[in-house]
Amino acid sequence: MSVERVREYLKGYGMGDRVLELPESTATVALAAAALGCEEARIAKTMAFDVQGEAVLVVAAGDRKIDNAKFKKAFSVKARMLPPCEVEARVGHAVGGVCPFALREGVRVFLDESLRRFDTVYPACGSDTSAIRMTLKELEETGRAEKWVDVCRELA
Repeated sequence: MSVERVREYLKGYGMGDRVLELPESTATVALAAAALGCEEARIAKTMAFDVQGEAVLVVAAGDRKIDNAKFKKAFSVKARMLPPCEVEARVGHAVGGVCPFALREGVRVFLDESLRRFDTVYPACGSDTSAIRMTLKELEETGRAEKWVDVCRELA
C-alpha cells in the first residue's frame, strides 16, 4: 500500500507517526480541506507532468492552477499532465494520493511559489485518505525538491 511506503519513508525524517489516515476521502483539494478542517489553499496538491519523457511533480497551493506560459518558461516545454492511467506506474502513487514522498527512481519534484504564503501545508501521503501537516522547510527536505518555481496562477 502506497501510504505505508510513505509512512516508512517519512520515518527516516522522524515524521512517520505524523501521517494522518482519515475516514473520508482527501482525493481532491475540496475533499481534503473539508476532511482536515482547513482552507483549500493550504492543501499542497501534487500534479504530475511529462517533461520530455521524465515524470515531473509540481507541488502547489490548492487554490492555484498551472499557468501554461509560466510552465513553458520554467521547463521549456508545454505543460502536459501525465494521463491518469500512467501516474501510478511512473510516479509510484495513484491519482488522489500523489505526493512528493517515496517516489519511483528519477521522478523530479518542484515546489511552486504559491505555497510560500503559508507556514504549514497539507500534502497527501500516498492514498486518497491520507495527509500530513508540515512546514515548507519539511516539505522541501522530505520531498527532495530540486527548486522553487513560479508556474501557477489563481483559479479563475
